[in-house]
Amino acid sequence: MKKQLKKIAYILKPLSLLICLLAIGSMSFAQENTEVKPKKNEIVKKTFKGNLLIDNQTVMVPVKGVFEFVIQHRFGVVKNGYEDFYGLYAPSNIRLGFNYTPIENLQVGFGLTKERMQLDGNLKYAILKQAKVGGSPISATYYGNFAIDTREKKGNFVNNSDRLSYFNQLILARKINKSLSVQVAPSLTWFNNVEGYVNSEGVIKPKMNNAHFAIAFSGCYAINDKMDIIANYDQPLTKHTTNNPNPNVSFGLQIGTATHTFQIFLGNYQSIVPQSNNFYNKNNYSKGQFLIGFNITKR
Repeated sequence: MKKQLKKIAYILKPLSLLICLLAIGSMSFAQENTEVKPKKNEIVKKTFKGNLLIDNQTVMVPVKGVFEFVIQHRFGVVKNGYEDFYGLYAPSNIRLGFNYTPIENLQVGFGLTKERMQLDGNLKYAILKQAKVGGSPISATYYGNFAIDTREKKGNFVNNSDRLSYFNQLILARKINKSLSVQVAPSLTWFNNVEGYVNSEGVIKPKMNNAHFAIAFSGCYAINDKMDIIANYDQPLTKHTTNNPNPNVSFGLQIGTATHTFQIFLGNYQSIVPQSNNFYNKNNYSKGQFLIGFNITKR
């Protein structure tokens, strides 16, 4: 009797294992069959978690009716160490901004920056949106703004138009997978008024061109649903007679919820307004001229 039971048990062991494997396989098959497949031209959502990625705009445009309050803060360079507590007690720059999406795919906004008391107005329009299946393989958004130098120093400006500067950017992005998103953004900056110098012949020459081309590369990697690693690289393309701006390297962490996005980072840019950053950046990353910054967006 015991021998027969042992034989039965011996036969049942592999049989039970086979039954378990078949059960697991059928469950997996059922899951694959019940998984909802993306529809053709279905839009990819949340390429980035917000409008800003350190110093650059992202390809995202909030849905219709969203109102945002944005605080952007940059401390001084950390290189001075304890002298100004790694830039935290150095002269800082800050921008307060407001954005609103009145219609689908279009956002408008304005802000005021401490540096040069620049008042800016901006708009952002989603041209293309990445599709999961078929449709566009990338997202494309146009971002443009103008800024007015509102300082009282009237001697610096012959005409009121000398106070104006402009920024135009085409942002191209792709969500590679659920964790990684990347974008590239060529831009054109224009300043109506640029600083000049007197040459050996007594003729006033501009130190820089009015127009400046640049390109920005940005990426975001999700650690989990709420935290991301973020990075930017901004490369100037235009070569000026003198005063050529330095590239920007920045990286940090982002924490996002449905109503808030908080970013803290190290980078070279301090001006905040994009045309000023691209045109005037003198901080050199190869010399360790980084500064601490943070962005807070309340939706």
